[in-house]
Amino acid sequence: MDNKGYDFGMIGLGVMGRNFILNVLDHGFSAAGLDLDAEKAAALKKEGEGKPVMSTTDTATFVKALAQPRKIMLLVPAGKAVDSVIESLLPHLDNKDLIIDGGNSYFPDTDRRFEQLKAKGIRFMGMGVSGGAEGARRGPSIMPGGAPEAYQLVAPILEAVAAKAKGEPCVAHLGNGAAGHYVKMVHNGIEYGLMQLLAEAYDILKNAGKLDNPALHEAFKKWNEGALESYLVEITSKIFAQPDDQGEGWLVDKILDKAKQKGTGKWTSQNAMDLGIPVPTIDAAVTMRGLSALKAERTATAPRYSRSIESYPAVDQGQLVSQVGEALHFAFMITYAQGMHLLAEASREYHFDLNLQTVAKIWRGGCIIRAEILEDMRQAYQQEPELNNLVRSPLFQSSLLYGQRGARSVIQTAAQFGIPTLALSSTLNYFDAYRDERLPLNLVQAQRDFFGSHTYERTDREGVFHTAWE
Repeated sequence: MDNKGYDFGMIGLGVMGRNFILNVLDHGFSAAGLDLDAEKAAALKKEGEGKPVMSTTDTATFVKALAQPRKIMLLVPAGKAVDSVIESLLPHLDNKDLIIDGGNSYFPDTDRRFEQLKAKGIRFMGMGVSGGAEGARRGPSIMPGGAPEAYQLVAPILEAVAAKAKGEPCVAHLGNGAAGHYVKMVHNGIEYGLMQLLAEAYDILKNAGKLDNPALHEAFKKWNEGALESYLVEITSKIFAQPDDQGEGWLVDKILDKAKQKGTGKWTSQNAMDLGIPVPTIDAAVTMRGLSALKAERTATAPRYSRSIESYPAVDQGQLVSQVGEALHFAFMITYAQGMHLLAEASREYHFDLNLQTVAKIWRGGCIIRAEILEDMRQAYQQEPELNNLVRSPLFQSSLLYGQRGARSVIQTAAQFGIPTLALSSTLNYFDAYRDERLPLNLVQAQRDFFGSHTYERTDREGVFHTAWE
């Protein structure tokens, strides 16, 4: 720190906030931290010993310690907590100071805060951060939006601490307004989809293929060495190799099948419906988390509709593993395509001015959905900057045509065994519908006109028509 004050401020010194500050310190910047919890403030001071860092529980002391214009990042729970922290800061801030919300805030809240603070002369930026605690410490993917001049204030720090992919920092100014938080929301929606696809692959291999945990570990590990190379496939392989630390056997088998959610996947589905962009894989993933929460009801219902997997003929394990791998690669591509299609439409609707090549580029490292496929996506958008849907890219055509065969075989096997594949089936159905020149929705239009006089259009002439069906 020089005599002008600390370079960077962080409010919220939990694991994420503390790790982010330590990352900032590692790259030669000075930093100050604020948390109302004295233990968390003390933990930062202890871990940052010997470096230019200070921590406090007092807001006035914290703000006064920062160099002007102040750059203050919030890593606090989304919702009312963000508004509360902003209100506590305002009496101490000066014109053109910058507040950065680094949490998973809902993008309309970010737009509201941007306008409120702009009226007070305070800069505000919504910024998605992905990578978990380890990413915050060693290099996350960072998704900032808002005014370009606000980003420039903090760009040297963010570019230093961000993950690097092919030598490039996984951060860039993404667009106007709440663009950063919107991109992070869709990132999390894609994350929901990929995780559910992996869970379904596990279910099929375990219950239809009879693979034990060591065999599952090897299958996922091998996939991660090929086209499916990704953070989620990597950690999934490691999960199957984790012994139970509180008893015998494998830990994964002792974990309750009841997944929680914080809302970002649901927001993605809801907003996609508002914009009229189909994201059925993400929708299915959200639905499956809801179904998983009905544990008591599922347990009570299961005996009434019992399935005897042992009565089904054995499948070829090696062939099934290969087919599931093909199906996953296909479904991963489609899930990313759905998310990017949503981003393309949202950019037009909300005037974000997103560059989808840039989005793919900063997702290549640090974030939870980082994967080898993102480089192919970046190249697709480089070739066709106005590309709406990756399904239409020549770079994806051969892989999708090949992978859909595995998806069909796997879904057929799962159906025979009574294994639910809501996400994988939704992915294949999306692909089949998107490439179908004529869908049966002409019948739906006829039905709507029949019972509600909603009119319809024709294939053989221009205009809007209504028929007196009876």
